Amino acid sequence: MTPATSEAEPRVGVYVCHCGLNIAGKVDVERVVEFAATLPRVAVARNYTFMCSDPGQDLIQQDIRDGLVNRVVVASCSPLMHEVTFRRATAAGGISPFYFQMANIREHVSWVTADAEDATEKAKALVAGAVRRVASHEHLERRQVPVHPDVLVVGAGISGIHAALTLANAGKHVYLVEREPSVGGHMAMFDKTFPTLDCAACILTPKMVQLGQHPDIELLTYSEVEEVSGYVGNFKVRVRKKARYIDEGLCNGCGLCIENCTWRNVPSEFDQGLGTRPVVYMPFPQAVPRLPVIDRAGTSACTFNCPAGIKAHGYVSLVRSGRYEEAFNLVLEATPLVGSLGRACYAPCEGECTRGSLEGPLPIRRLKRFIADTHYRDSNGAVIEAPATNGKQVAVIGSGPAGLTAAWQLARRGYGVKIFEAAPEPGGMLRLAIPAYRLPAEVVERDIENVTDLGVEIAVSRRVDDLEELRRDGYDAVLVATGTPTPVSLHVPGERLDGVVNGLEFLRAIKLGEAVDLRGKVAAVIGGGNVAVDAARSARRLGAAVHMVSLESRAEMPAYPWEVEDAVAEGVTLHNSWGVQELLGEGRVRGVRLKHCTAVFDDAGTFSPQYDESVLEDLACGAVIVAIGMTPDPAAFAGQLERNGNRTIQADPGTLQTAVPYVFAAGDVVLGPSEIPSAVEQGRRAAFMIDRWLQGEELDGASVDVTLPAVGTAEVLARRESHMRREPLAPSSRFAAAPSDFVELEPPLTEDEARYSAERCLDCGICSECRECVAVCPTDAIDLHAGERDVELEVGTIVVATGFKPFDARRIPGYGYGRYPNVYTSLEVERLLNASGPTQGEVVMRDGKRPRAVGIIHCVGSRDARYNAYCSRVCCMYSLKLAHLIKERSGAEVYNFYIDMRTPGKGYEEFYGKLLKEGMHLIRGRVAEVSDWAVSPEEEGKLVIRAEDTLIGAVRRIPVDMVVLAVGLEPQADADDVRRLFNISCGAEGFFTERHPKLAPVSTFTDGVFIAGACQGPKDIPDSVAQAGAAAAEALALIDRGAVELEPSTAFVDAAACSGCRTCVPLCPFGAITFDEEHKVAEVNEVLCKGCGICVAACPSGAVQQHLFTDEQVLSEIEGVLEYV
Repeated sequence: MTPATSEAEPRVGVYVCHCGLNIAGKVDVERVVEFAATLPRVAVARNYTFMCSDPGQDLIQQDIRDGLVNRVVVASCSPLMHEVTFRRATAAGGISPFYFQMANIREHVSWVTADAEDATEKAKALVAGAVRRVASHEHLERRQVPVHPDVLVVGAGISGIHAALTLANAGKHVYLVEREPSVGGHMAMFDKTFPTLDCAACILTPKMVQLGQHPDIELLTYSEVEEVSGYVGNFKVRVRKKARYIDEGLCNGCGLCIENCTWRNVPSEFDQGLGTRPVVYMPFPQAVPRLPVIDRAGTSACTFNCPAGIKAHGYVSLVRSGRYEEAFNLVLEATPLVGSLGRACYAPCEGECTRGSLEGPLPIRRLKRFIADTHYRDSNGAVIEAPATNGKQVAVIGSGPAGLTAAWQLARRGYGVKIFEAAPEPGGMLRLAIPAYRLPAEVVERDIENVTDLGVEIAVSRRVDDLEELRRDGYDAVLVATGTPTPVSLHVPGERLDGVVNGLEFLRAIKLGEAVDLRGKVAAVIGGGNVAVDAARSARRLGAAVHMVSLESRAEMPAYPWEVEDAVAEGVTLHNSWGVQELLGEGRVRGVRLKHCTAVFDDAGTFSPQYDESVLEDLACGAVIVAIGMTPDPAAFAGQLERNGNRTIQADPGTLQTAVPYVFAAGDVVLGPSEIPSAVEQGRRAAFMIDRWLQGEELDGASVDVTLPAVGTAEVLARRESHMRREPLAPSSRFAAAPSDFVELEPPLTEDEARYSAERCLDCGICSECRECVAVCPTDAIDLHAGERDVELEVGTIVVATGFKPFDARRIPGYGYGRYPNVYTSLEVERLLNASGPTQGEVVMRDGKRPRAVGIIHCVGSRDARYNAYCSRVCCMYSLKLAHLIKERSGAEVYNFYIDMRTPGKGYEEFYGKLLKEGMHLIRGRVAEVSDWAVSPEEEGKLVIRAEDTLIGAVRRIPVDMVVLAVGLEPQADADDVRRLFNISCGAEGFFTERHPKLAPVSTFTDGVFIAGACQGPKDIPDSVAQAGAAAAEALALIDRGAVELEPSTAFVDAAACSGCRTCVPLCPFGAITFDEEHKVAEVNEVLCKGCGICVAACPSGAVQQHLFTDEQVLSEIEGVLEYV
């Protein structure tokens, strides 16, 4: 029947409900009816005991059919309860359901007003207002929208699992979102269930398996809902899938990655921290889906701060587990210079090591040397077999760290690579400049063999000046990595005297075995950088008395402080804050005239030395070694490549490509003088970019490494609060008191020292990126570069089943949790009792001993106004269950300390009675404290529970070995965020609120969104399952209806009055308001609008109104009330 609209004069029928005695017990209903009959426009005034009953509704319908009324006012309970009921009755009578108004005289009057006369008068006023208001109501049309048949279930504990299976078995497609890696929730942690003591896994696992195999259920584990928009029947949901670093489509669940993980001592969250797990893990044996997760907190500081991109944490972890060859190969992934970097790197990783904030950093660089030395000692032949060539050729000019690294990386990718080196030996500065006492030549040679073993050809004494010639010779790409071979001059008189040499030439001559005679001479080394220090220490080894002249103060010297300290220890004399005015001598240098340097840098930090030339000093010497800097060769590639002001080659800072497309540049020729790791990084990146360019791929935005943010020190130390103190090794000697040769100074680590040092690692990033899992995976399913991704879903209904969290027992310090090792929470004991738990089901304490006496304290965090005033409902029963299991498996005496024993479920009281017969100790009274303070011999070495015993009226002290805290149930930590996300309400304690506790226990105030399980309040497994089934049934009913009617009480805009201020647009929580740029007015999407009224209240011009809540209607109601009052 289509309800009729009425343009006739309003004839109002007033119907007052007794609601039994709920209203009539306080309000004089007859007087209210008599009053209503006198009001203008009232045609009929009646009362009935229960207006919501069929006879009550028949009264309304009959009066409408008889033509007596065309507007209806019902004075009864709240609109939330029965507005829908009476609107239906009004429509069934034959008029618009919106010609109805409700006056709430129960919740607003009888239940809150003490005086009967006052209640009656208040009821009259509300009826008067309703009568005035309903006269201004207009006919509105409800809109129907189709319901999307798919369902979203959020949370995969037992409630979510049951709801999802119920829906899927009814033929609906279900998306099940779970934030943890596996479904199962808290129930998966339990050992037994009360009162039947059935195995929790035996009940849950079949349902989990069915869930994972169901064709209509799509599992989105390790995922979280990020955004919900839309409306009932048509929700749009964005789900964030966290990175497992496992390709779910490729992984076969074989577990090889788990078996081969190098770090297996991560505290297990599933075992409540009582056991450990590997970095690559599945939470428990029956996990669904059977997909591992790689636990990555971020990038460890050592790895994050390595300029070369070497996985420092990775090789440390591999050394710790004795996998030295794998550690060597991991470094080799980045560069072939494993041995060289193990000696000559300045180790920025160690400066950032988190252990450095405790006892001292790990010797990370020396560990790299250890794995290189071990490999070169024990291994023969190529480490990596040369791959099949791809037919393309690349020329690399320069064989320093950048050139060698790039050549290695390109050869691994199948390119034919030839290195052109102008010097007679390959290796660049590694081979020709770094003294042998720091880096022996044979180590560099072994590193270079890593490159040549891949088929890379090195042409020495071969200078290249013409890039086009290389192109004509068939090279598809060219990398220029010629470094900074040209020394910077002093530009002072006497610089061309005999006996004056630049530092690089000096060091090169020594490395090439040329005769350099300084014995008995005084040598002045000019410069304060690392090359100058190397030159000074080398001159000492050749028998010279060495004076080192530096513009900078000692604190400002650019050389590493430890290098300067070692030079001084070897007898080098420092002359800080002096510059060179001239070199003295005739034909041969005889001395250096120094001038006092007052400042090296200007206020902007730019190099701009200032001198006081009135302060001079002469330094007699027979040799001068100038080491004040190096630059690229200015003559190289003249007219072919563009240069910067400092002679470096112009190359794109990201791609390293020059203006000549096939030419790339890397290393010091781009950076200027830099450190070896920086040059290595440039070589890696250049090879990566050359490969992409030759494959026709985009260069801009491409990255060699995808790196997670670094993990902060505070986060690591908080996570590893119980780390064991591990003292570092004693520092090794890095200098010779009387240097006379170039024998390597720093001793190698022994295997025991290396393992001990590696075991000090705090595993800052959790995953070390050792890549052992990648190496063993048979399906190539592991992708450590994977990131989070978003999944967009469209669903018609949503079931929220996000569960609970246990009360944090640390909040009650008097119970000793976290202070005494043998105080446990109930969930921890569940894991101890479980056969798949950390002790395989054996009840033992942290010291491995069985308890002889155990105390279980009930209501921890519940029924206490300081924490949670509510009862958590399940604690009594699970405490009895734990008491039974502990006594059964350990033979211990078990004491239950309870406030009231609550057993309100099927079989619960019988289970309680069974435990009484077993001889369980039950003490009624609140526990005051748990301490280790003994006042008698029997309390020595025990935990003492001090509690009142209300049954005997005394305070008792019970000594036990183990205490179990029966913690209550609390809302999830993010319950408020979830509430906002799904637009549902919650109570004061934080649990989600149902629409009505009796009539709509699983519905929320947002149509189409239902709740189930412990997210709505504490409940046991049977109640959770029952509620999940109810939520599923509600969702099915809505879906099977095919369409839903949207309430027409939506906002609308009077375009003529709209000023275009846009105040309303950002305020709408449902995104229902947009702005029409053409007409400069706001527009409301009535499908999205939920009628909250925020925009109406905020509109400064009054242009936004709301159907059923127009200014006229609201003011009419107010006037009706005030007119009577």
